[in-house]
Amino acid sequence: MASEPIIDDEVDDVDAGDDPDDDADIEWDGGAAFFDLDRTLLKGASGEVFSEAMRTAGLVTRTIPGEKFLYNLFNTVGETLPSMALARQAVTFAKGHSRAAAQAAAEGVADRLVDMVQPLAESVFEMHREAGRPVVLATTTPYDLVKPFADRLGLDDVIATRYSVDDDGDTYDGTLAGPFVWSAGKLEAARAWADEHGIDMGASYAYSDSVYDTPLLSAVGNPVVVNPDPRMIFMAAARRWPTLSLEDAPRRSRVGSGIEGVGLELQKIALTFTRPSMVPFADIDMHGVEHIPREGGVILVANHRSYFDASVVSMVVAKTGRSVRFLGKKEVFDAPVVGTLAAAMGGIRVDRGTGSDEPLQAAADALANGEMVAMMPQGTIPRGPAFFEPKLKGRWGAARLAQMSGATVIPIGLWGTEKVWPRSARLPNVLNIADAPTVLANVGEPVKLKGKSLDADTKRIMKAIVALLPPEAHERHDPTPDELASTYPPGYSGDPDGEHERRPGTD
Repeated sequence: MASEPIIDDEVDDVDAGDDPDDDADIEWDGGAAFFDLDRTLLKGASGEVFSEAMRTAGLVTRTIPGEKFLYNLFNTVGETLPSMALARQAVTFAKGHSRAAAQAAAEGVADRLVDMVQPLAESVFEMHREAGRPVVLATTTPYDLVKPFADRLGLDDVIATRYSVDDDGDTYDGTLAGPFVWSAGKLEAARAWADEHGIDMGASYAYSDSVYDTPLLSAVGNPVVVNPDPRMIFMAAARRWPTLSLEDAPRRSRVGSGIEGVGLELQKIALTFTRPSMVPFADIDMHGVEHIPREGGVILVANHRSYFDASVVSMVVAKTGRSVRFLGKKEVFDAPVVGTLAAAMGGIRVDRGTGSDEPLQAAADALANGEMVAMMPQGTIPRGPAFFEPKLKGRWGAARLAQMSGATVIPIGLWGTEKVWPRSARLPNVLNIADAPTVLANVGEPVKLKGKSLDADTKRIMKAIVALLPPEAHERHDPTPDELASTYPPGYSGDPDGEHERRPGTD
């Protein structure tokens, strides 16, 4: 059996048929529960454990340079194409080695792998057993290596990559017996197994951490994401797949009907890429970020000039190392894909037409838990002549939230964002790199509120925001026809003169 390939392929899954020793005639009614191995059932990857076992058994005599680094990388970010390519080649390294020796080595480490199983896995197994569903391990790891482990857990079957043997029945011949059980190959193996055992894929469950298991999760009626890798976080959000943690007590998730945690993880990853250097089509100048407290409930309030505003506020938040929950109009959350991601990242939907206090209460709860909440008190981007008014009008929401929570209110003055993404455009101008417009984001000191009058506190908030804007923002400006046109959404047919009264700021 060869070097590390056989072990470092913590890729999790595959079953290319049943072992001759298995009960091939068993059939179940309804669906099954398919579980990935590495980073799903196990806390980390099995590759390092199998690698050590192979060396002890004399089946592997050399170490791949950087092998330890690869294991650590897998434990951190999940499967990668290079690691899977290596796993795919493991069968050729196994040629000429004894199957019995590999099975003996696997028996020797099975108990160690059992110790790596996530604490809540057994309770999920029981749920499926009580419902009459077989519990099946579906992993890329070779069958001979994982079968003893699956037997220790009392699993009903194993779908895994299988190596062919010579006529002697014990020597690997360097080829696969069935598909390489990974990605589409795992789905192929799972479907073959389901057909053989009378299993309905539509009534089945599949559990995995890896974005490469998307084919299998998409094919079952009940996909469940466990400990998602960075790419799977986005996939789960976009497809509204529930996310489960097997490490600790289950918590509800903001994505669909899953288990909590994905929202925060998704935002942390997104904020990693939310920095001025990632936006070459805008010259973003930020000041005063140190005014934002590094812990505790904080309400960030900013003026609204563009669809690009939220991106700039996110860049400000990224510099604090914290996460934030945005209050946004329902139209944002209703938009395909974007709306799902907005909800996944902790966004709070506001439907002004209902008059419900639920959004503010959700924000107040977040603040009570020490989170940050961001909102634009103007409610929407001003249109027409109102866009150029030096005096900004705000709604009462931020002041009410401050009264409800007692949280610190931090003002942010935004300027120039409309040059990147004006109201009249459906997309930002990402091609303007040679002469990128300057965008300002000035963060001010906490706003001193009295807490007696929502109207008075709203005016204090808006005044603090205006004070952070550049001098030209304080001067009345006569807009040109083109400037006016840029403030209207595509297809606008309203009354420009009525825009002055459109946002009275009394809600």
